[in-house]
Amino acid sequence: MDMLIKEITERTGISESQARDAVQMVANYIKTQLPEPIAAQVDSMLGGQGGAQGGQDLGGQAQQVLGNLGGMFNKQ
Repeated sequence: MDMLIKEITERTGISESQARDAVQMVANYIKTQLPEPIAAQVDSMLGGQGGAQGGQDLGGQAQQVLGNLGGMFNKQ
């Protein structure tokens, strides 16, 4: 999440605190729009480790979450 916050502050010029609030607000909104199994992955994807967990970057995690979401809808 720290890498995302840094990127937002650099691109927009807003403070780190404002960027952190914005990221948290968007994450909370996204979680309300997704099925629970996928919503739970939002927290792990943004989980305060600078955007990388287990050697996987934020983009890779986002692709995995979107792939899982797509798979859920294809199985219905």
